[in-house]
Amino acid sequence: MCDENMNLEEQVTEQPVEPKVETEPLFEEMVDFDTFSKSDFRVVKVKECSAVKKSKKLLHFVLDDGTGTDRVILSGIHAYYEPEELVGKTLLAITNLPPRSMMGIDSCGMLLSAVHTVNGEEKLNLVMLDDAIPAGAKLY
Repeated sequence: MCDENMNLEEQVTEQPVEPKVETEPLFEEMVDFDTFSKSDFRVVKVKECSAVKKSKKLLHFVLDDGTGTDRVILSGIHAYYEPEELVGKTLLAITNLPPRSMMGIDSCGMLLSAVHTVNGEEKLNLVMLDDAIPAGAKLY
């Protein structure tokens, strides 16, 4: 009977192990306000998402950016997301980067994401926004 109580006490006092979370250090170099204000951050809605053939990393997004014309952005996040789980999501993109050709497809912008490590394993999360925010809304 005494041993049973001791085991119960050991179970109750055992604390879960906290994961070791690491992030990259902040940049020390400052960006002036005029340079930053040239960046066009917009809310986008995912209309379509598919894996890029012959690529293990790239996903091909067709996005509503509020202009009435579909925007294509490629993102190397296939290790973190399956395409079908992203359709219908509301994301954040920078839309005034020059087009960049990847696997023969022009990518017209960049989706914003957060990267960190947990217990030495890299994690990536797309910045997902409230679905009530319309496509094309500008972030300041």
